[in-house]
Amino acid sequence: MTADDSFNRLDDDDYPAYTMGRAAEMLGTTQGFLRAIGEARLITPLRSEGGHRRYSRYQLRIAARARELVDQGTPIEAACRIVILEDQLEEAQRINAEYRDAAKGAGPSVA
Repeated sequence: MTADDSFNRLDDDDYPAYTMGRAAEMLGTTQGFLRAIGEARLITPLRSEGGHRRYSRYQLRIAARARELVDQGTPIEAACRIVILEDQLEEAQRINAEYRDAAKGAGPSVA
């Protein structure tokens, strides 16, 4: 991979661009919090060749939502479950919208 390829991937929400330390700093939390939500299986960071955790922007958004809930007093396990359910709901709504759009595009069949 060339330097240009790496630079272009920074626009990719799923590219694991952030180290654990940087991710914790950006979220205003601890590395322990990131480990805890990983253990709760909310996010699974990729690993560098050296075995260090690397996070994507998408994962940081998920972690930020979990932190928001924890800051409001929700236990971390419950916060992780809530975030997972919110994500599943959003995906189901997106799929339903696609089906509705496809049905509208098909129009009534004429025999």
